Order: sequence, then C-alpha cells, then structure tokens
Amino acid sequence: MILPEVRDPRFVTIRRGGTLTDADHRLLALWAASCAEHVLGLFESAQPGDPRPRQAIEHARAWVRGEVKMMQARAAGGHAMGAARDLRGAARHAAYAAGQAGAVAHVAAHELGAAAYAIKAARAAAPEDESETAGRLECQWQRDQLPEAIRELVLDDQRLRNDICWSVFDC
Repeated sequence: MILPEVRDPRFVTIRRGGTLTDADHRLLALWAASCAEHVLGLFESAQPGDPRPRQAIEHARAWVRGEVKMMQARAAGGHAMGAARDLRGAARHAAYAAGQAGAVAHVAAHELGAAAYAIKAARAAAPEDESETAGRLECQWQRDQLPEAIRELVLDDQRLRNDICWSVFDC
C-alpha cells in the first residue's frame, strides 16, 4: 500500500477540488517516468521480449504531451504491473515502478510509488551487503532529477509517506 488512506489535496487537481495544477501534475508524471526508466533495464534484462513496462513509461510521457488520454496511460500502467506478477526481485520492482509511473496520469500520488519501487529495484539488484547503499544512491539520484517547481512537494510527500513506502526515502 503506497497511497495514504486520506488523499492529500496537494495531489488532487484543482478541477477536482484539490490544489494541484495541471502543470505540476505533468511534472510529477515526467519525474515518475524518469525514476522508472532509470531501473527499467533490470526488467528488460530479465524479460527482453516484454514491452509492457517500457510502454507504460512511454504512455506516461505521451499523456504529458497530450497525445494519449488518461485512461490509456493508466491502462498501460496496469499492463506493466501485470508484467511484474510472475517475477521476483529487481525485475518485479522495476516493472511495478513503470506501472506506477503510468498511473500518475490518473492519480498524481502514484509518483511516489514509481520512485519507491525503483529504489526497491536498485536494492534488489545489488549484492546483499551493498543493498542499502544502492537504495540511498538511487534515492539521491531521484532527488537530483526533481524539477524545482515540485521539489518541496515531493520531498514533503516522501517524509509523510516514507513509512508506508518501505522506508526507502531515508537518503
């Protein structure tokens, strides 16, 4: 469970009663796509013939550009999560990261799911004695990618949801 029980109005668009602008929603989607893409190779090396996670990331970016509808991006995210079901370890987490990135078009708060699963993928891919360091490095890389306009929002979200996101944002 990566979403809070009560939705944070900062991740609900203005037209739906929250405070999130469309521009910031798009930035969240792009950042989530970058987080997922950063670990996508961990899935693709295990499942080279399965395009679903890459397609989810592409759909997230296409949604930002206005080329696909929200439901298409969300569906692609669901297909990426389906690609994860029979897998374990880094490949599974990487596919889930892509799925979460695709879902940001529907629910902006999935941005943290993409980031958290990417960190879990990095941890799982590393030797056991280097797992924590790999996770911290991935978390820091993600933070370095944050656009200034959403930086404080995401960092606060990481602080608030760290416990339900496997405490991966302690970096």
